[in-house]
Amino acid sequence: MKQLLDKLFKNGAKGSSKKTGYMLILALGGLMLIIVGNLFTSSNEAPPQQEITHNLGDESEETAKQVKSNEDMTTSDISELEESYKKDLESMLNNIKGVSEAEVMVNLESTKIKVYEKNLIFGQQSTDESDKNGGTRKVQDSTEEAQTVLVRQGEGEVPLLIQTKKPEVRGVFVVAKGADHASVKNWIVESTSRVLDVPTHRVSVMPKN
Repeated sequence: MKQLLDKLFKNGAKGSSKKTGYMLILALGGLMLIIVGNLFTSSNEAPPQQEITHNLGDESEETAKQVKSNEDMTTSDISELEESYKKDLESMLNNIKGVSEAEVMVNLESTKIKVYEKNLIFGQQSTDESDKNGGTRKVQDSTEEAQTVLVRQGEGEVPLLIQTKKPEVRGVFVVAKGADHASVKNWIVESTSRVLDVPTHRVSVMPKN
């Protein structure tokens, strides 16, 4: 830079006034200011990208919380059903002759199953195809589509519920006094199987101390 300025002043002394040299110095100074300004502008534009990344992280975290909340709600529903089955079955078993202090544990497959009304739409299409030998054949394609029936409720529409099925029972464990007698044990197994609609091989009965 110093050498450039010396040349400018020497050239100014030879062929022109020093005023031209000063104007060139001002021009160089302005150019440097523009370069420095661009550097600061680029530096200031970086944070928005970081902010966008942060916002995306917040959305992912919110989605994860929503999924966990739904899972917790499902688990809570199953626990409530199991507790309800347990109380009802204990009350029934303790009224059987020879059975006392019955305790029950019920394991369910899922929550209640909701069945919604659906419309079945059938379609059929016939197409004529030609083979290499000049022959033709008719090809028929059949389609079937199920659409859930919606009904107006308030300002929106909801699926039409037609049935709520009880959840499937994985297994039942019963501990009771009197279960050491074969006849009493059979009564417990049979009544539990009928009440919960569960196969007898999924009902385990043990005598209580």
